[in-house]
Amino acid sequence: MDKATPEHRYRFIELISFWEGAINTRRITEQFGLSRQQASSDINAYRKALPENLHYDPSKKSYQPTATFERRYISDDVFEYLNWLQGGYRLPMSSPLPNVALHLPARHVSPHVMRGLVTAIRTQQRLEVDYVSLSNPNRQGRIIVPHTFVSTGLRWHLRAWCEKSQSYRDFVLSRFRGEPELLGKSAHTADQDTAWNTNVTLIFQPDPRLSSEKQNVIAHDYQMHNGQLRITTKGCLVQYLLQEMQVNTKILDGIPEAQQLVLVNLDDVKQWLF
Repeated sequence: MDKATPEHRYRFIELISFWEGAINTRRITEQFGLSRQQASSDINAYRKALPENLHYDPSKKSYQPTATFERRYISDDVFEYLNWLQGGYRLPMSSPLPNVALHLPARHVSPHVMRGLVTAIRTQQRLEVDYVSLSNPNRQGRIIVPHTFVSTGLRWHLRAWCEKSQSYRDFVLSRFRGEPELLGKSAHTADQDTAWNTNVTLIFQPDPRLSSEKQNVIAHDYQMHNGQLRITTKGCLVQYLLQEMQVNTKILDGIPEAQQLVLVNLDDVKQWLF
């Protein structure tokens, strides 16, 4: 890893304490390969600059965000934290090439909700929290046992056991409401989530309505082997993968250049479609 400046480390301190609800020297030493003394010095320097942000809890041996926490180094977009979970902490390039990225609208997730979810995952606990959906826009209390955060492209989900439905379900992070309450240990784990632990291979090929020249362009784009692209994913993620690949399994787009890909083995994956 490139050398991290103090500001990079302060950003990490703020990121973890804000979204997870606690930070200690071990997290900093593991992230940046520093000594415990340097990590402690970084926390003290951060607290000196922002004295109202963190307080030390001796019972938990960690620094926790105060009710008056003010962000200086991070945004309130939970994607910043989730992207760290997915790819780790990356330092900016010293001389980046010209580039631009689409700035998609942020989906708000309360840090109080995130802290509860993170704790529930790490300690394998049941969690009571309110949830809304398009089918039921009124807040409903749900007792869940979360096990994994999942990125589906445009948004993040939470995979969890749901006591109401008595099954493992996907929950959109931005639809949680209220204050989560931890309810103690649960026997439901990711190991029992059949759809999570079942691997499914999807086979794609260029839309056969395209000319052979155009099919060759698509095949090269995706580095296909013998004209096919095989992607293996978890059973519960099949529908999301199809959406990201922009493959409609019900109807073909009227313009083959828009469809580009078709799913070859639909019968093999039907059981995993919503």
